[in-house]
Amino acid sequence: MLASARGDLRVVTSKPFGRDRFIVQFEDVTDRSAAERLHGVDLEAEPVEVPGALWVHQLVGATVHDGAGSELGRVAAVEANPASDLLVLESGGLIPIRFVTAHDAAAGTVEVDIPDGLLDP
Repeated sequence: MLASARGDLRVVTSKPFGRDRFIVQFEDVTDRSAAERLHGVDLEAEPVEVPGALWVHQLVGATVHDGAGSELGRVAAVEANPASDLLVLESGGLIPIRFVTAHDAAAGTVEVDIPDGLLDP
């Protein structure tokens, strides 16, 4: 169930359409006119708990530390990359997400184990 300013919407089917889009059919939205009335409507859902998952909204703003506890910077963004998504630090440094060893969303911290020299200018 998804919530919107126009009321709750129940997803009947969903399938990928391109890289970052989906074709979604909602219950009781049976024609093009009804679907067009939903264009641009913001949808909200209850958070999903997935053990070990990293969520972009929890990573942005987090402070990054190495295994020794040294602060490496704050996450400004998460950038999609075919090899590995990247933590983009405010300093411009890039850390592949595969180097994340721990994340505490409540504390706003990320721990990484990066190779020596990765963040050197």
